Amino acid sequence: MSTRVLLSTYGSRGDVEPFLALGLGLAAAGCEVALSTADRFGDWIRAEAGSSLRFLPVTSSVIDLIETPAGKVLLEGFGGLRSIRAGLELNRLAKPLNEQLMDEQVAAAEAFEPDVVVYHSKAFALPHLAEARRIPALFGLLQPMIVPTRAFPLVGLPRLPLPGYNRLSYRAAELAFGAYKGPANRVRERLGLPPVRRAREVLLPSGAGTIPVLHAFSSAVVPRPADWPPHAHLTGYWRLCAPDDEPPAELRDFLAAGPPPVYVGFGSMPSADPAALTALVLSALERADARALISGGWGALAAEASERVLPLGPTPHDWLFPRCAAVVHHGGAGTSAAGFHAGVPCVVCPFMGDQPFWAQRSVDLGVGAPPVPRKTLSAERLGDSLRVALSDEGLRERARALAVTLAREDGVARGVELVLRAVRGS
Repeated sequence: MSTRVLLSTYGSRGDVEPFLALGLGLAAAGCEVALSTADRFGDWIRAEAGSSLRFLPVTSSVIDLIETPAGKVLLEGFGGLRSIRAGLELNRLAKPLNEQLMDEQVAAAEAFEPDVVVYHSKAFALPHLAEARRIPALFGLLQPMIVPTRAFPLVGLPRLPLPGYNRLSYRAAELAFGAYKGPANRVRERLGLPPVRRAREVLLPSGAGTIPVLHAFSSAVVPRPADWPPHAHLTGYWRLCAPDDEPPAELRDFLAAGPPPVYVGFGSMPSADPAALTALVLSALERADARALISGGWGALAAEASERVLPLGPTPHDWLFPRCAAVVHHGGAGTSAAGFHAGVPCVVCPFMGDQPFWAQRSVDLGVGAPPVPRKTLSAERLGDSLRVALSDEGLRERARALAVTLAREDGVARGVELVLRAVRGS
């Protein structure tokens, strides 16, 4: 009988695509696989996976919050009273929606009856279900956010030269998830489990045993810290196979009409004023004397076509980025991974969360020009960084070398191996 594997994730496409890639790898290894995530991704998942895995939809309502006025204000990171008000409004709106999401995630898992679960940090009801069913659980992470280390601080926190600061900083993540102890215990009560007491147990309940943590990125990008415990793994990136689809003729023609363009896109980050942000980007491109492909993403940018600019709809990054001279993006884990694999320099404009971490990694690896955070973004600063990205041959050579290294890795195969090892109990 096939091993039944449930993958549960939530967030933007960058949170979903790695789990889809792992799911397809598990299906190819003979497992019966289900992927549970937001219903907004259903058409794309079915197109990618066909009959290889089951899609178990849950509500998209929590994701939709970032497209509200309050969500846009908070994500743009300008701070002040306006951001505080936006944060309070989002918390008010999110509480019932998060409870609905957790209920739907548990219901999807119970209907599938898995033998093992692999869960994202926004699917933290799943390790509690695994504890109740006495099945293995594995925590799939796209950034280093829960296993303490002396090597670097928690993603999203600054580097500080203080003794013990780096390891201690991970308490912030535990405390943040500790705010969900009430909802987690509501799920546990429904599952017939005693309540958890410690904040850390929201994500890693002790009753589920030692949960392997699978970090789905490369040691060539983030070297494995020497003080990580044995159950913390670096698998390499979980990536889909390159698509066979032909790009639109308009895109092919634009690429052929001149030197490689710059890609600009901020993914799932919306903007409170797309017209102003687009004007800023166009001015920066003019300062750098660059042609550009501009992706609207989730509404941050709204460019019009011209001789030097082509607006883009959804286009596979793995096909597009290697054909660009440089990539300007928000620093999400998925887009950063695509940029590192592309072999071209990047300019990261981080908005929030783990994005400053990936921006700093691009600099530390010598493949990124100086980052320009969203809260200090200007045409002058972005234009200056773009000029560096387009002219610095050292950046380009190191970007190519990193891409060659990453191309040799098979993170999906390593992830599959670890999931099956957990099922065997070895």
